[in-house]
Amino acid sequence: MNATMNTSLGNVVIDNEVIAKYAGSAAIECFGVVGMAAVNVKDGIAKLLRRESLNRGVTVTVEDNKITVDFHIIVSYGVSISAVADNLVSNVRYQIEEFSGLPVEKINIYVEGVRVID
Repeated sequence: MNATMNTSLGNVVIDNEVIAKYAGSAAIECFGVVGMAAVNVKDGIAKLLRRESLNRGVTVTVEDNKITVDFHIIVSYGVSISAVADNLVSNVRYQIEEFSGLPVEKINIYVEGVRVID
């Protein structure tokens, strides 16, 4: 189901892929996040996605106009994962709610890998 807003001029429908792309862009701006990860289920190997494929590491579901976002991320080596997660949740929640006008009910974060950054 997609996000829907009722306005005086009619209905506005936001596709889940649009929210996923926006959420992915907001997430990689967060400290400690190297990027989104695509996980090969067969091999269990996480692959860092290029910037144009951000929405592949993000899953968005909408129920009763409440948004749930799942992130599969790769973090920088040496950072506190809990600090990165707290930062990601607060930044992404704010940006998605401002962007869509709908509440974010839940953000799930799956850390798929660690990368050493030069």
